[in-house]
Amino acid sequence: MDFTPSEEQSAARGLAARIFGDLSTHERLTAVGSGTDAELWKELCAAGLPGAVEEIGLLGLVLLLEEQGRTTAQVPFAATCVYGLLAVAEHGTDGQRERLLPGLRDGTEVAAGAFPARGGVHLADGALYGVVPWAPWLRDATQVLVADAERGLWIVRTGEPGVTVVPVETTAPWSAGRLVLDGVRGERLGNGRPGAYTAVLATARTAFAGLQAGVCAGSLARAVQHTVTREQFGRPLSTNQGVLLRAADAHMDTEAIRVTAYEAAWRHDAHEAYAAQALTAAWWGSEAGKRVVHAGQHLHGGTGADLDHPVHRHFLWGRQLDAYLGCGSEVLEELGLLLAAGPREEAS
Repeated sequence: MDFTPSEEQSAARGLAARIFGDLSTHERLTAVGSGTDAELWKELCAAGLPGAVEEIGLLGLVLLLEEQGRTTAQVPFAATCVYGLLAVAEHGTDGQRERLLPGLRDGTEVAAGAFPARGGVHLADGALYGVVPWAPWLRDATQVLVADAERGLWIVRTGEPGVTVVPVETTAPWSAGRLVLDGVRGERLGNGRPGAYTAVLATARTAFAGLQAGVCAGSLARAVQHTVTREQFGRPLSTNQGVLLRAADAHMDTEAIRVTAYEAAWRHDAHEAYAAQALTAAWWGSEAGKRVVHAGQHLHGGTGADLDHPVHRHFLWGRQLDAYLGCGSEVLEELGLLLAAGPREEAS
C-alpha cells in the first residue's frame, strides 16, 4: 500500500491549491453567502480539474478535495465528481458515458446526489415519486443522482416536468435544496447492476472524508496562527500547555481522517474491496471532524464565537460533514454489521 501521489496527482493538487488559495478568500466567501462562487467554478473547470478526476482516480479526488476544504471554497466540486463523473464513468452505459461525461468534465453540467437512500423516493409505474429533504448543491445542479427506496439509481434532470427544487438553508452554506419528485421519468444509471448504490455511497463517503480532512487542516492552521501571535500575560497563547495539548489532539485527529480516506481511496483505485475502509474513513470524518472544528473555535477564545470570523466557516462545514452521509454512531453500526457478515459481504 503506497499513498505517495503520482506525478499527475501532485500536479493536479498543486494547481488546485493555487486556484483555491487565490480565489477562495474570506472576502469573496462573505460576498457569496450561501450560494456558489461562479467565477471560481469557472476557473476550476477551465483548468480541467473536474475532468482530471477520471485520470487521477479517487485518491486524486481526495487530494483535490483536501485543498477545497482548507479554504471552504463554495463550489459543487465534490458533488459533481462523485455523483456525476465517477458514477457515470464507473456504472453508466457506453451511451451514457458518451452523452453525459463531456458536460460534467467542462463544468457546463453540475451534478448533485439525493443520498443516502432513506425511503423518501419510490418507483411506481416506471415513474419516481417522493421528497428528499435536502441535497447539497442541488440549487446549482442540472442533474441529480437519485436513489430510490429499493436502492435503484436514477439520473434526473432538474428542469424536467415533475421536478421541483425548493431552496433550503443548511448548517453549511452549500447551496442546498429540497427535491420533490412527482411522476418523473428518470433515466436508470447503467443497466441496474446490483451493488451500484453501495459502490457510489462508499465513493461518496471516501471523498467527503477527504473534504473533511481539508476542513480540519484549515481550521487547525488558523488556530495555530492565532495562538502563536496572540499574547496573554506577556507570552504567546501557544506556550500554554493546555493549548499545546488541545492542538496536538486536533492534529492527530486530522491525520487519522486523512490516512483513512487515503486508504479507502487507494483500495478503490486498486480495484480492491474497500467498503469497510470507506466506513472507517466516514467514522473518523464524523467523530474526529467535529472534535477538530470545535477545538479550532475554542483555541480562538472569544474570537471564535464571532460568526463573521473565518474559523466559524470551518466549524459550520465540519458539523455539516459530520452528519451528511451518516453520523458517527450510525456509520459505526453499519461497519459492525458489515464486519459481522464476513469477508464475502465486505467485498461487495
